[in-house]
Amino acid sequence: MTRFLHSTTPRRIVALAITSLFFVAAPGFAKDQGDEGNGEGKHAQKEYQKAQKHAEKEYAKDRKDDYKQYEKDQKQAEKRQREDIKQGRYFDDRQRTSVRQYYTQTYGNGKNCPPGLAKKHNGCMPPGQSKNWQVGQPVPRGVTVYAVPQPVIRLLPPAPYGYRYAQIGSDIVLVQQQNNLIVDIIIGLLG
Repeated sequence: MTRFLHSTTPRRIVALAITSLFFVAAPGFAKDQGDEGNGEGKHAQKEYQKAQKHAEKEYAKDRKDDYKQYEKDQKQAEKRQREDIKQGRYFDDRQRTSVRQYYTQTYGNGKNCPPGLAKKHNGCMPPGQSKNWQVGQPVPRGVTVYAVPQPVIRLLPPAPYGYRYAQIGSDIVLVQQQNNLIVDIIIGLLG
């Protein structure tokens, strides 16, 4: 709210200064010229009113612009708030099925796996990494975490603020970035 007030203050001061100049000068013109009866006093008064209306319009415009910026900042702050995701309930069945289909078509039967891992028929999982991760637990130390391929990310909803997708072994996980906690898993991408 203080930012909202600070940005209007300089423009407001300038508008009020201009208006006050006309306010101070208008009676002087009316007295000097009004005695001769040529109507110059009315002209000065109209100029004063015109300047005052202009200053009021500028002030209203500034207030409107500041309010729009304030609303924009509020919306961005709301987007940044981290959502609380219920553990094990982020991915739905349709998403799980479409991701498994992608991995089966792309990596099934050892396609695109390094030759040594393709022979093991375990979904390109490196040796010595047994599945020791589960929902509600942090990603274990020493477990290799891979980036999720872009085609898979397109199949999933955008990760909420404060979360990220990762691939661990033959699983896709939603991880809370703050404490590396596993929130949901798509298990067994290749079998």
